[in-house]
Amino acid sequence: VQLQASGGGLVQTGGSLRLSCAASRRTSSNNAVGWFRQAPGKEREFVAAISWNGGNTYYTDSVKGRFTISRDNANARNTVYLQMNSLEPEDTAVYYCAVGRSSRPSANLRDYAYWGQGTEVTVSS
Repeated sequence: VQLQASGGGLVQTGGSLRLSCAASRRTSSNNAVGWFRQAPGKEREFVAAISWNGGNTYYTDSVKGRFTISRDNANARNTVYLQMNSLEPEDTAVYYCAVGRSSRPSANLRDYAYWGQGTEVTVSS
């Protein structure tokens, strides 16, 4: 499975971006999908995850109320979205999507089997 993340860019503080993650084939519809991010000089960290059917979502505390994860399993590429509002300079990072090993969302990197190449988000102050 190959993942294609897109939607990153440069935005001012308070602005919004929507990231998309599309799978190369329809094998991810039964698996959880997560978004992670990695800022320069820091470890990759969990941002949000969604269960296979979209019924359960899970966010890290710093993005709750600002970010929304959703998925569309009806299209051929099982696209997962991350709507990011009220962006802050601390959100600046490369954002990665990943397909989980099971249907349950998880904040643990080890629970994800396939990773996209990342899309860069820069929030200016």
